[in-house]
Amino acid sequence: MSGRSVFVHGPSLEDYGFGEGHPFDPIRLRMTVDLCEATGLLGGHELIEPDPATESDLLTVHSLTYVRLVQEASLGGGVAADLRPYGIGSTDNPVTPHVHDACARVAGAVLAACRMVMRGETEHALCISGGLHHAMRSRASGFCFYNDAGVAIARMKGEHPGIRIAYVDTDAHHGDGVQWMFYEDPDVLTVSMHESGRYLFPGTGGVEERGRNGGIGYSVNAPLEPYTDDGSWISCFDALVPEVLRAFGPDIIISQNGCDGHALDPLTHLSATTHLYEHVPQAIHDLAQELCGGRWVATGGGGYDIWRVVPRAWTALWAAVSHQELPEKVPESWSSEWGSRSPVKLPYLMRDDPADYPAVDRAREIADRNRRTTESVLERVMPLIS
Repeated sequence: MSGRSVFVHGPSLEDYGFGEGHPFDPIRLRMTVDLCEATGLLGGHELIEPDPATESDLLTVHSLTYVRLVQEASLGGGVAADLRPYGIGSTDNPVTPHVHDACARVAGAVLAACRMVMRGETEHALCISGGLHHAMRSRASGFCFYNDAGVAIARMKGEHPGIRIAYVDTDAHHGDGVQWMFYEDPDVLTVSMHESGRYLFPGTGGVEERGRNGGIGYSVNAPLEPYTDDGSWISCFDALVPEVLRAFGPDIIISQNGCDGHALDPLTHLSATTHLYEHVPQAIHDLAQELCGGRWVATGGGGYDIWRVVPRAWTALWAAVSHQELPEKVPESWSSEWGSRSPVKLPYLMRDDPADYPAVDRAREIADRNRRTTESVLERVMPLIS
């Protein structure tokens, strides 16, 4: 089935959310699937909804105590333990009914996507519900209870001894949970390009975070300045990501495609447009073809302008995953369906009009700082990756 692309999604994967008023709203998933359908990009592609991750799957990267506490809290019966050290029930990670089941389904979906790719059933797979990259071994964090990429990576390592996995994260927030889970592992390369932790949650992801012990050099971080635009971000991405992936030589690439670096996103301070969210998936697609027989699993991630940005960015992601051309205009049927519910005017073009996003102040200075950061990262890690 070489060349086939799979969209891993189903209604149960839209259950992971935290209620009205919380920024993490699963309606963005439904809007994306609907937009993919309206544009005709889902024609001939079956949506696949796999089984949830098992407790055994979750325990590959999470502690038993933590999983038990999430299970108990999500059933609503009360928990005797103090949950604050575990991040459970915080403002970012409120407890909602059956949150354990909902998040286990997301982890199971990403794991299934990876297994399909590794079995050769498909070259590429997309799971937009995945990308919950902040969850730690024993702590919920940043809207994430279980770390789907962490579970998938750990399982693949067990099922394919000697496998080399590259994880590439371009969410505006540092991919901290995945990094720390594999910080000492030279067979897992984690690459994160994000807004600098000096200004944004989770406050980590500096260039000095390079791994530890046998894994030194295999954690790669490029913190970007606030207000970084498409030109600077793409320039840094193109200078860094192909270089380190070619040096590493992965057997599969997992990408986290958060689109919260967009200029309209309410939670970050970056200035990207949809141009970035077409460039990055296409570049990763090409690297997968070049380096690992096309084996690529793409996930979603952050993205909090759920009306104007997320559906278009992740439809562009699916177009890259499925080798299809992105149409020029947003279908009127989609705009009509969702426009009455949207608090903002929906765009009529699939790509942002550059005229709507004038150049940011100090763009040249920002780009120069980002360039120096990227050069520093390469100098720090390239001698260590093999």
